[in-house]
Amino acid sequence: MTQPMIQVSHIKKSYKVAKRSSGMRASVSQLFHRHYEIKQAVNDISFSIQEGEIVGFIGPNGAGKSTTIKMLSGILYPQEGQVIINGYVPYKQRKQYVKDIGVVFGQKSQLNWDLPLIESFELMRCIYRIPQKIYEENLEKFVELLDMEEFLHQPVRQLSLGQRMRGDIVAALLHNPKLVFFDEPTIGLDVVAKEKIREFIKYMNQTRHTTMIFTTHDMQDIEKVCSRLIIIDQGKMVYDGTVEEIKKKYSNEKNLVIELADGQKETYSFENGEDSINQVLKNLFAKNMVADITIEEPDIDTIIRDIYEKGVDRT
Repeated sequence: MTQPMIQVSHIKKSYKVAKRSSGMRASVSQLFHRHYEIKQAVNDISFSIQEGEIVGFIGPNGAGKSTTIKMLSGILYPQEGQVIINGYVPYKQRKQYVKDIGVVFGQKSQLNWDLPLIESFELMRCIYRIPQKIYEENLEKFVELLDMEEFLHQPVRQLSLGQRMRGDIVAALLHNPKLVFFDEPTIGLDVVAKEKIREFIKYMNQTRHTTMIFTTHDMQDIEKVCSRLIIIDQGKMVYDGTVEEIKKKYSNEKNLVIELADGQKETYSFENGEDSINQVLKNLFAKNMVADITIEEPDIDTIIRDIYEKGVDRT
């Protein structure tokens, strides 16, 4: 196997948090003697990512995913362990490292609010020193794929959320980064805008072999775009595999929806396994005139929510 593009080895990160006590006496005491406790945000996480992978990196609020992503992007450093990405240690070689990465924040724009969108792109060309030929080729292709021609010369402040999000994605990819971090890239967008962005991201991955890491609460982004899913909870990694594998492993039941000849519908739940469904169908056909059968798989949102709430076997 080739050397992974991203190698994360046993990283840990903790924070010192001031303890708060109730009562007037305790409040006055804290003015002079602060008491702290240590919060372990990331606790011994290891994984590797090959060049060209699209990986969803998710977890409930407070799980440590943001801290981990900040260590991958070089904003924070691990107190223990090591991060090596594309041959760089991000926090030590940040200036060289950031030339090869792109970042897209769904809730924070990197575009200049007062300039026309095209001028923000020109600014990116100067910042990253993109050769004119590459810049023009990328801009033309991206504008075509994301259908941006009609608002390319509008000030960013006049753009809709979906238009601005497309602009942010183009700005992050103009310099042909090898790695792109996406943080909630489709938040607040309608179905059409979401699908256009997802298709563009898949195109960039397939044609440019760009490595991508997603942090999102929209499981449809994960299911439709990512080839792999990493889940962390309470600072530890609890799952690393494909979306299909997590469905098989943590989805214990399916729903069998039966439409009878008289038009009535009945729903039956059964455990995964051929014997279970065969027995259900045998009993139904013996007693009813069946017009149609539908098997409903649990959606990825339900499975992930159950994992957050009930936990998983971490062995």
